[in-house]
Amino acid sequence: MRTLYSSGSAWENKMGYSRAVQVGDSLYISATSAAAADGSVTGDLYEQTRFALEKLGPVLAEAGFHYEDVVQSKVYVTDIAAWELAAKAHGEVFGDIRPALSLLHVLPFLDPAMLVEVELVAHRVSED
Repeated sequence: MRTLYSSGSAWENKMGYSRAVQVGDSLYISATSAAAADGSVTGDLYEQTRFALEKLGPVLAEAGFHYEDVVQSKVYVTDIAAWELAAKAHGEVFGDIRPALSLLHVLPFLDPAMLVEVELVAHRVSED
């Protein structure tokens, strides 16, 4: 069974994607930036990474998952020289959980104020 979750963003319909897709006990969450509800983006790489990760908590919860269920994290940064700021924020959320991690250096995003996007995969272990 496949369940789609939406953020309500116009981009989802325009580009043909979902905020998150659940298949069985796995949840795949699209890359998430630090854009606020009004679309504004502020802060350095640490602040943006932390904010993006905090935004993902409710996405996980809506589908019945938790941060502890995350098995893979991908962090896309526009300034690889500042990678330690993103790593610090990621470690604060996932330090004890320790999902598989990819840290990728990318070209600037559509909004040049965006410094990071975070993508997650979670898998819930069924309690039998």
